[in-house]
Amino acid sequence: MTAGLTVSLLTRVERDSLGEHAVPADAYYGIQTARAVENFPISGLRAPASLVTATVLVKKAAALANMELGRLDPRVGTAIVEAADEVLAGALRDQFVVDVYQAGAGTSHHMNVNEVLANRASERLGGVRGEYRLVHPNDHVNIGQSTNDVFPTATRLALLQGSRDLARAARRLAASLQRKAEELSTVLKVGRTHLQDAVPMTLGQEIGGHAACVARGADDVEHAAGQLRELNLGSTAVGTGLNADPRFAERAVWHLRALTGFDLRPPDNRFRVTQSMGDVLACSGAMRRLAVELGKVASDLRLLAMGPRAGLGEIVLPAVQPGSSIMPGKVNPSIPEMVNQVCYQAVGCDTTVCLAAEAGQLELNVMMPVIAWNALHVTTILANAMEALRTRAVDGLRADDRRCRELLDRSTAAAAALGPHLGYARTAEIATEAAATGRPIRDLVIERGWMTPASLDRILSVEAMTRPGIGGEEEP
Repeated sequence: MTAGLTVSLLTRVERDSLGEHAVPADAYYGIQTARAVENFPISGLRAPASLVTATVLVKKAAALANMELGRLDPRVGTAIVEAADEVLAGALRDQFVVDVYQAGAGTSHHMNVNEVLANRASERLGGVRGEYRLVHPNDHVNIGQSTNDVFPTATRLALLQGSRDLARAARRLAASLQRKAEELSTVLKVGRTHLQDAVPMTLGQEIGGHAACVARGADDVEHAAGQLRELNLGSTAVGTGLNADPRFAERAVWHLRALTGFDLRPPDNRFRVTQSMGDVLACSGAMRRLAVELGKVASDLRLLAMGPRAGLGEIVLPAVQPGSSIMPGKVNPSIPEMVNQVCYQAVGCDTTVCLAAEAGQLELNVMMPVIAWNALHVTTILANAMEALRTRAVDGLRADDRRCRELLDRSTAAAAALGPHLGYARTAEIATEAAATGRPIRDLVIERGWMTPASLDRILSVEAMTRPGIGGEEEP
């Protein structure tokens, strides 16, 4: 008897088309969310905060539009808007409890939002949670909408914000790399191709290349994100707009544009945006490109810092933590190592997005929840990784000038500058003998009588080799 009384105090009973189901008494979500929690105990992962925010923004814009069109009682609509504003300000965030891996198309997430807003709006009007007499999740919060237009719209909004933050983080990193490139523009070193010695260059040129790679990745993200500005809100179930006021799409998108500051618009073809996640895939692919560029930068920094005594050791990264539990004094390139791991995860997320985007059938892609989570996850981890790389590695990076020059002087790659003067075969002969004997290239050429010391001084000028042109010739 006591146990039964306890249960009744801790739960309420709600009804839907499948029958009755218990819901925690203090929950702002309702029966459909409770069923989803029971059905999908998969990962413990929840919708990203940005996706919750975006979905609530959609609901606010929809309520405003429907009130303007006379489709929603102003008293009810105002309560929904006020409930949405509470969530947007940070309230009730613990009420969004559906697992990332859920029913197709995001219906469970969508109803979670509908129910929370309905119950909170009902409370504001003097009602009771779970009653839905004053404000109903479907009849009021969801009027003129479907999961099939709300979820992709919310995904696009969240990804527009996430990709903008990501591109900004990339540009900050690129700027930091460029400043470091300018600082190290006079540090001479040996370049490397195939992990073998190549012609001379400056450390600034090498890092400047890294800066340009990251900046180009940011360009791609910004360009691809532009495709996300088309919103199919108002297209309802399959793109026809059934059960939505003909003016709803334009008004709702107008409100979203005002609420977000993004240049949003209804799509040229509502069926394309309802059927396809290709625009999200394009953005994910651009983020993959950025991740690959970033991963190479991190790997290069690790290589250049390796050693420091038994490796290249041309740069020194800031020490951020001890590097070994057994070797005292060892310091690892921990930040670039972390960045590499994040980049691998980003590529994996993009693979998931790619496969899931292809899996859409006919009028809808039901794999939208996993697409949204993976794409948004990348915006978060990649942006955070770049911030850490910038502030905890690149900004404090310094060159070991003496080590750079030592390795350059030991290299025979400078012989390449002799090619235009001696020909490939004779230059190869000199380089091979220099590598085998350790003798200077200059001495071997003079010994053979192939060039004068003065000519060699001009041709083998390391500084001149870091600029375009033929060694030993005057600049035009």
